[in-house]
Amino acid sequence: MTGTDSQHPSDKSPSVVISVDAMGGDLGPASVIDGLCKFASQNDDARFVVHGDQHALDPLVLRQELLKDRCEVRHAERTVAMGERPSHVMRHGRNTSMWAALKSVGKGESTVAVSCGNTGALLALAMSCLRRAPGINRPAIAVLWPSRDPDRFNVVLDVGADVRADAEDLLQFALMGVSYSRNSFDRERPRVGLLNVGTEEHKGRDELRAAYGLIAAAAETNGYEFAGFVEGGDLPSRHVDVIVTDGFTGNVALKTAEGTASLISDLLKEAFRHSLLSRLGALCSYTSLGRFRRRIDPRRVNGGVFLGLNGIVVKSHGSADSTSVSAAVTLAYRLSRLRFHEKLAARVASGAATIPATDAGTDEQKPVGAAATC
Repeated sequence: MTGTDSQHPSDKSPSVVISVDAMGGDLGPASVIDGLCKFASQNDDARFVVHGDQHALDPLVLRQELLKDRCEVRHAERTVAMGERPSHVMRHGRNTSMWAALKSVGKGESTVAVSCGNTGALLALAMSCLRRAPGINRPAIAVLWPSRDPDRFNVVLDVGADVRADAEDLLQFALMGVSYSRNSFDRERPRVGLLNVGTEEHKGRDELRAAYGLIAAAAETNGYEFAGFVEGGDLPSRHVDVIVTDGFTGNVALKTAEGTASLISDLLKEAFRHSLLSRLGALCSYTSLGRFRRRIDPRRVNGGVFLGLNGIVVKSHGSADSTSVSAAVTLAYRLSRLRFHEKLAARVASGAATIPATDAGTDEQKPVGAAATC
């Protein structure tokens, strides 16, 4: 293992300050505040700076004894709507709760930001407030994917930060995913797979075949194992730890998996309600069904991490309830205590020699996704 990643936070870590956009979710600020309370009941060394409509937020916070002395509410005039274009938000979003939450991190007042809001707008504003970390071409959104191993999760990236990715971008995604997997799960040599339409080396688009060579060549120097091409069915595999893909493919895969999990849950409920005998069967299987439901429940691993910025940003699902919000805040808290974005920057810098200098460009040379359209 190389020395750029450290695995454990200090036992004497200072209090974590979490900046929260309380207005962006579909269920409103009440679910966000309830989620913060759930998190606060398990963690007593975190404080919160909550941004949004103060008239709506103050009564919600005051009703929660756990939050009264640990939560500062800051008023923001506007909320970024789910349907707003990132380019419009970039021009008119400086008085929104989302902007304020990110700016708090950029100014060093908070250590991490969490939002349930519009993903494209959040990325665009985060790029503006925090900027890309040195050496990063494109940020990526990483999510945790349930694994066939009940005690593990796989890291999948990118799942929507940018629909495009060339070979050098995919190599950087691999390096960022390795750092995330190593720091979050103590995996000394994470196993990296590159998502493709088949496992044979001759398959796939030109950029995928080029990325195959780059990721393979960088493996030994950067302390990971390259598993080669993997297919969609390998996303929950116990044989890989990190799956690399472009944002378009990753986002489609993520939404498909969420829809499939919801469909399976609905079909099971329908089947067990079919007759008295099936209801009795459900009662007998109650414990096993509960365990199954927890395994496929996306709320348990809610929270996509924006990798490659000068700060930590966690994107919660837009329809997040209090359980989902608590999971996203827990993830943000863990990464903040690890000082993860600093370790990520060191990881990418250590692998920079594997990227051709002509392609590892500056902001002007290689614009990025949502921010590039503004």
